Amino acid sequence: MAKNGIPLDDLLLEKIARALDGLEYGSIHIVVHDSQIVQIERTEKYRIPAEKPEAKISQVRTGK
Repeated sequence: MAKNGIPLDDLLLEKIARALDGLEYGSIHIVVHDSQIVQIERTEKYRIPAEKPEAKISQVRTGK
């Protein structure tokens, strides 16, 4: 329920849930103006595992 006592719209809650769906790393920003949600932003980050330094050296030596 919003601060002014008006319940959040089910459609709005669904949009927030969809923004969260499948988000592994990142953030959801909800922008509010005059006590009303006006924008939902989703920022997603992809983590790329770092290679060990030894693996890079062996690749250079073997030409792979």
